Parts: sequence; C-alpha cells; structure tokens
Amino acid sequence: MMVVWWRRTSGSQLAQGDLLPECQLPLFPGDWDRGQPTEEEVLSARLIVMTQSCDLVNRKAEHVALCPIHTLGEFESANPSFAKKGAWEAVRKGRMEGLHLLASPESPDNNRSAFVVNFGQIISLPLDYLEQYASSVGDRWRLESPFLEHFSQAFARFFMRVGLPAGLEPYK
Repeated sequence: MMVVWWRRTSGSQLAQGDLLPECQLPLFPGDWDRGQPTEEEVLSARLIVMTQSCDLVNRKAEHVALCPIHTLGEFESANPSFAKKGAWEAVRKGRMEGLHLLASPESPDNNRSAFVVNFGQIISLPLDYLEQYASSVGDRWRLESPFLEHFSQAFARFFMRVGLPAGLEPYK
C-alpha cells in the first residue's frame, strides 16, 4: 500500500500544511528606514503554513504563521553538525527540539530528499497577501492526514513548552 504524504492543490484557499515555494519575504535590517524594501531586503523562501485551517477558512487570522522548510542538504549547509551520522534519526524520533521531518512530496521513499521544518523560525505574513500568492503559484503541495496531525502536534509540543530562567528561587 502506497503511503500518501502530500496531495496537489491550487487556488487561493490556504490550509495548515500548505507548502508555499519561493514566497517573497521582506527583511528588516536594524537600520531600516520604513521606506519600500530594496531588492536586497527581500528574501525568497519555501514556507509551510502553521496557522490552523479553521482559522484561515473562517478568516479569524489576519496574519498567517509560517515556518521555513528546507531540504536536508540545505539545512546541513547552514548547520554542518547535522551532516554527522545519527543527527537526522534524533530529529525523526522527535528528540531534537524545534525540528520536524516530512517526506518529500516528489520522492517520499528517498530519505535524503526529505524536508526539515524549523519551528524556531516563525514568520507572519498577511492572509490576503498569501492568498494572492497561493493563487498565482498554480499547483502546490498540501500535507495529508495523518501526517498533518502529527506535524501540528509536533509544533504544539514545541510551542507550549514552559521555559523558566536558570537560578529561579524555589517557592517557600
């Protein structure tokens, strides 16, 4: 039986788990003067929608939460320690905080073509902008159940952590 991780979709309707290739993001340098971003201040990135589908459909969110999604090779280039043996196995098992693996939509059986989502980098863009962008992209990928639920739960586990400062005085 073939496992289906992704399905093709198109149009302006967004859902959690939608893959948005080459989405334009404005960069805000420390000395940004609030004018129009220059060409050097715009980044093209592959993003995945994190906002719950029900909030998107019911327009309860003016802005959409997104995370960058990279191929393993792209991630290893920026983070060489992940190229060592066993690093991806820890991510696959959910032992690497803030990272989540997803099969590639094009070659799900090839582990080296998998994607890694970095929950530690959350980007927010206007819903109207993303709907226009999604419509202009044509076909794109949407994560399927049960992988969507697993992905959503992994994000929730990362986001709901309680972080306390070191050296906190005990309650007396």
